[in-house]
Amino acid sequence: MPLENIATPPAATSSKAPHRLDRDTKRLLILGALAVISMVLFMTLGIPSGALAFAMSFRIGKLAALILVAFAIATATQLFHVVTRNQILTPAIMGFDALYLMIQTGLVFGIGSVATLALDPVSKFAIEVVAMMVFSTGLFLWLFTARAHDLHLLVLVGIIFGALFRSLSGFISRMIDPNDFVVVQGAMFARFNAVNLDLLWISIVLCGATLPIVWALRHQFDVLALGRDVAINLGLHYRRVMFITFATVGLLVSVSTALVGPVTFFGLLVTHLAYRFLPGARFGPLLIANTLIAITTLIGGQAIFEHVLGYKGTLSVVIDLLGGLMFLYLLLKGARR
Repeated sequence: MPLENIATPPAATSSKAPHRLDRDTKRLLILGALAVISMVLFMTLGIPSGALAFAMSFRIGKLAALILVAFAIATATQLFHVVTRNQILTPAIMGFDALYLMIQTGLVFGIGSVATLALDPVSKFAIEVVAMMVFSTGLFLWLFTARAHDLHLLVLVGIIFGALFRSLSGFISRMIDPNDFVVVQGAMFARFNAVNLDLLWISIVLCGATLPIVWALRHQFDVLALGRDVAINLGLHYRRVMFITFATVGLLVSVSTALVGPVTFFGLLVTHLAYRFLPGARFGPLLIANTLIAITTLIGGQAIFEHVLGYKGTLSVVIDLLGGLMFLYLLLKGARR
């Protein structure tokens, strides 16, 4: 099934009617209010009287981590949809999550679970981010060699590498001592409850540096969504914008995955909610809506599981379930077309 046959992200339009601007603004204000409410609930639910200051000082770091992960995954997925012109593909399908799990499995197999847990968190974080960035940048550079020119081949190679990394992880896991495998098993799911604050500040700096770049290029992303030939004819510096986009996606996914672990279908879920909440909108408003929906979903869900249900469930499992159902729905919808 050709990539172009699947619905593409909303492209740039020549103008917008005033009522569209009013509608989008009102909907963004609603999303902003929902995001604020979810943050307030997360910070205040279940706090006993007299312990407000202590509880809020403890929760503020987790809140910042959730906001960071929401922004990083939502932005990376939306950018990936723009460059591939395909709303089903996500950075996770390209093998980032599989590479992260292979790194965790390889460390436990090579040096043991005790030594892995004793590693300096900052050094381990740096190794994971660099490895995933080298992988993503290498794929991009290979894309522009004389033997590979199109995104179809990039996507195919990314999926193959993802399958390879998962196979290697499964093979190594079978040779690990069952007691050591517990460490690997813990890395298979996102961990929103235990975030290293030292890593959080590094992640904020890295991901925060991408925000002004993405916002400054938002109009160029509208043009890029029209396709390679149209974008070049309209004067877009295609190679430069593609390089910036892939580097940004690689950095955002690498940092968020190394910080909390893999969340495979979260980006797909919230991005499609944004597409449906702001149909026909340009990249800029969609980016804001996408981020606000991601913040509301992640923080609101974590508040419910943590302070209402008392940790009797895992948010990442529910997100992957809903995102997986969304993925199947999009596949069936594309097949019917």
